[in-house]
Amino acid sequence: MLNWMHYNQTVDIWSVGCIMAELLTGRTLFPGTDHIHQLNLIMEILGTPKDEFMGKISSESARNYIRSLPIMKKRDFRDVFRGANPQAIDLLEKMLELDADRRITAEQALAHPYLEKYADPSDEPISSLYDQSFEDMDLPVDSWKDLVFKEVLNFVPQPNAFGGSESASEKS
Repeated sequence: MLNWMHYNQTVDIWSVGCIMAELLTGRTLFPGTDHIHQLNLIMEILGTPKDEFMGKISSESARNYIRSLPIMKKRDFRDVFRGANPQAIDLLEKMLELDADRRITAEQALAHPYLEKYADPSDEPISSLYDQSFEDMDLPVDSWKDLVFKEVLNFVPQPNAFGGSESASEKS
């Protein structure tokens, strides 16, 4: 958002935290209408980013915008998620950390006390790191089209849990 998040696995953890919050409350946590509104809603709950994190924001205009806002204090998650299990609140605080370098990893989240009764380390493979090197390739549009077309041709659907490989759209 605002050019300050580079994709890695912690973006997925943020997303899971937002989904978990919605499951706990029955409403969208940050129902922004655009990226500016979204950022304001995030800061209303998480507070103004610390200076250390501000230094990681690559967009000068984003940093300037945040600095132009009044200082916001982080809200107590026990109030935001009133009545929720204290362990769930603790996990949410670790998932909804603005600084991706400080956010809980998937492996740590699965080992968190809130999820321990569901954890099965023997069935929790660790995926390889996401390779985003293709995103840095400077190719003409026609080359990108060819690459996407080849990717589609090479796609082989995996069998589903019921033995077939039908997608939802094929069933309709």
